[in-house]
Amino acid sequence: MVNEHSEEGADAGERHGPQVTRRALIGGVVGAGLLSIGSSLMEPAMADEPVAFRADAPNVYTRAQWNARSPKRPARIIGRPPDRIVIHHTASANAKDRSLDHAFALSRKIQMWHMDGNGWNDSGQQLTISRGGIVMEGRNRSLRAIRAKNLAVGAHALNHNNHTIGIENEGNYAKAKVPARLWDSLVEVCVWLCRAYDLRPSEAIIGHRDLNSTTCPGDALYARLPELRRAVAARLAGSGGGEGATGASITSILPSFDGFG
Repeated sequence: MVNEHSEEGADAGERHGPQVTRRALIGGVVGAGLLSIGSSLMEPAMADEPVAFRADAPNVYTRAQWNARSPKRPARIIGRPPDRIVIHHTASANAKDRSLDHAFALSRKIQMWHMDGNGWNDSGQQLTISRGGIVMEGRNRSLRAIRAKNLAVGAHALNHNNHTIGIENEGNYAKAKVPARLWDSLVEVCVWLCRAYDLRPSEAIIGHRDLNSTTCPGDALYARLPELRRAVAARLAGSGGGEGATGASITSILPSFDGFG
């Protein structure tokens, strides 16, 4: 089956690998090789006290904090902003655990599958949000690229990785409701990215299924994308920047098996 996330010509080493379900991955795989390579762009938060994400003071937990492995090679940086923010879901079990430990374990499991299962260079998505609303850096160099208004090329949307940034949302939203904490963080992350890249939410925020043949990010989450665009636009307007808040202060994937987003 075609892998909907990899990018021909962008990361040639990330094109192939055995296909398994996300549910099997997230439900039972235990991470390995916990070599820390995290960015020092943001002040570390206390590991036992999750910090809410707000676009005005973004707290993105770094790769160092969730104990990421070293990538096989550094992410390629493109010296321009993305034009689309792609919303994904992990299509995994809707875990009740909202803890920081759970969120960090999720990031390690995603990275392990992408690197060891798919043979990719690193996690495919740039950002990950747990069901508890905890926001984490995914692919290496992503935070630094966002700060510089550049793009760390990922592997989350086939044939579209050179112009998109991907957000992986924990859970399966084919029918289930999106948890309030995750939703709130998703809104704030999109506000932050629209400010950073001067994007219009009405045009920039899309679902994975808008680019590839997939059910991702699930019918329930996809149906809320118009609401997400409106909420982000309202937040940007409230900051005085309109839909694309240029100059505003900037101070949270797995492979396909049906739909895996």
